[in-house]
Amino acid sequence: MSNEMKNHFAIIIPAYNEGGRIALTISGIRKSTDADIIVVSDGSADSTAGEAKAAGALVIELPFNLGYGAALQTGFKYALKKKYEFAVQMDADGQHDPLSIQALIEPILKDEVDIVIGSRFLSEESYSAPFVRRMGMYFFGFITSVLTGRKITDPTSGFQALNKKVMEFYASRAYPVDYPDADVIIMLHRKGFRFKEVPVVMHNAAKPSMHGGIINPLYYIFKMLLSIFVTLLRKE
Repeated sequence: MSNEMKNHFAIIIPAYNEGGRIALTISGIRKSTDADIIVVSDGSADSTAGEAKAAGALVIELPFNLGYGAALQTGFKYALKKKYEFAVQMDADGQHDPLSIQALIEPILKDEVDIVIGSRFLSEESYSAPFVRRMGMYFFGFITSVLTGRKITDPTSGFQALNKKVMEFYASRAYPVDYPDADVIIMLHRKGFRFKEVPVVMHNAAKPSMHGGIINPLYYIFKMLLSIFVTLLRKE
């Protein structure tokens, strides 16, 4: 990637208590791209911020935990302020394989679409998820596919590449900072953004998902269905 292109490209990583993992994630990214790395430490109580800085990332420290979506939105607002033209969002725990960054960003660079969603289910690499979570992915994939008229296999993927127009949308009040997943894809469709899925490699997370357990998945399903319903009620 050229130096000129690097100045318009950022990797945005929301991180909450990822000490012991964040440096390895940044190191892995550095092997694939020299793009700027922005880590948003979401009120972390451990060494996340210090490790990220030592690894060469620019770190934004939130004073307390605001949640995944709010941390992401903070990163997008910063990227827009610094005039980045596009970005890739990734998880901090090493689940998203940096070798897939090029496959994500290529359609954006060619202006084929506005946002690319990385799908773990289109990849030849196998990905295992707990039964309840896997059923939730299929359920919301089905709903999203019906409402957008496009086959969506991985509506909960947080591994995405996006251009400036989508960053501006994500930085607005319309962005659901609680659980930005299937509801956001439906919003993008209704707003006329171009999107596609591409196969990416994802590894099993080193720590439990925010959707793990018994109560969390049920709460997630309720909140996501409510958010989708509200999205459908909104005027264009």
